Amino acid sequence: MAAGPDPASGARMPAPSPRHDGGVDPRIAGLRRMRTIATLLLVLMAAVFVATSLVKLDWPWLPYLRAFAEAGMVGACADWFAVVALFRRPFGLPIPHTGIIPDNKERIGSALGRFITNNFLTATAMNERLARLDVIGSLAQWMEEPANAKRLGDYVALVLPSISRSLPTPQIGESLGKLTLQALEAIPAAPLAAKMLAILWAHGEAQALLARAIDYGEDWLTSNKDFLTRKVSEQSSRWIPKWVDKMIAEKVINGLLSTLGEMRDPAHPWRLELQKAIERLIADLAADPQMHAQAERFKAELLANPLLIEQARTLWAEVESGLTAGFPAHADQIAHACEQALRSTGAWLRQDDERKTRLNRRIRVFTQRLLLLYRFEIGGYIERVVHNWDTATLVDRLELQVGKDLQYIRINGTLVGGLVGVLIFIAGKWLAMF
Repeated sequence: MAAGPDPASGARMPAPSPRHDGGVDPRIAGLRRMRTIATLLLVLMAAVFVATSLVKLDWPWLPYLRAFAEAGMVGACADWFAVVALFRRPFGLPIPHTGIIPDNKERIGSALGRFITNNFLTATAMNERLARLDVIGSLAQWMEEPANAKRLGDYVALVLPSISRSLPTPQIGESLGKLTLQALEAIPAAPLAAKMLAILWAHGEAQALLARAIDYGEDWLTSNKDFLTRKVSEQSSRWIPKWVDKMIAEKVINGLLSTLGEMRDPAHPWRLELQKAIERLIADLAADPQMHAQAERFKAELLANPLLIEQARTLWAEVESGLTAGFPAHADQIAHACEQALRSTGAWLRQDDERKTRLNRRIRVFTQRLLLLYRFEIGGYIERVVHNWDTATLVDRLELQVGKDLQYIRINGTLVGGLVGVLIFIAGKWLAMF
């Protein structure tokens, strides 16, 4: 919508600025209202001056009122000219030193950039301002609000499917594969295996695995007695009676079952020997250079195995497919999980004052370093923005910011001018007495 003249004063009105809700910037109405008041006050002074000049009454206070109205008109016109001259040429006339802002747009942009850089983006100013900010506290309070956490959780669940579809998953898979391969190549295999084996052995997983192996062995021997007896008969001499083969097979099977049963005891010699062997293996993996070399060769062969690479690609394809299909199906669970995570994180941030202080300090240091590093670029950016504005845009934006307050200058000029006019009139009458 184009800018137009104000019907109250004839001055050009800034173009209405659309708001996010579709309405018109309320500053336009405020500026128009103050212009109307100032203009009507000038009209009132003119009407009073004309009336007091035409009336032929010998009222003693009438000359003072006429003097007030006359000086008020002068003050109002002078201040109207001063205010208008800031933004444009009054009545379009090429009067010197008018249209100050349009004629000095370049200097205004440069001065504004320097002013921001030298007064707001200094270390002292930023320290003073940033020290009063509790970024972590405000963030924690916002995250703990159920409505905020739910809204953000719902948004995450809504955008995750589109994000997953837009991501370059083959490149991501390749990058993850390279990073994983580099990490595995950098980690010594033998010490890592020693630590993992020590953890498994100390927590009893290996002992539980051995117990399950004993159970499995007993079950297998019991259920396959006939098969084992037949195999023994097939391998023995044909001159040996079958009942002898059966007796031998049963004794062997019973002996194995008895041995397995005895091995259930943690103090069984074989289990103690196994324990010593495992502990010796852990120590060798942790400290033996020969074991280190063997483990590294095995790791290199494993990582170079084409079958492992193919299996990793297949696994990533399944993960990718599962993510793409799973996000829409589990949107409610994802939203709820994000909501709970946000609220928990907010509580975690709020509960520890020392943690909040430490994080706020880091944020202040990072922000200050960033702003100090780019302070001149920020000033240059402000200068370029003002430079790229056309003259009408610059005038409109500045007038919207200060135009309403400048109308008070017109109002004050009218009233103060009237009072000064009365004082001058009184002084003139007093001087005429001499």
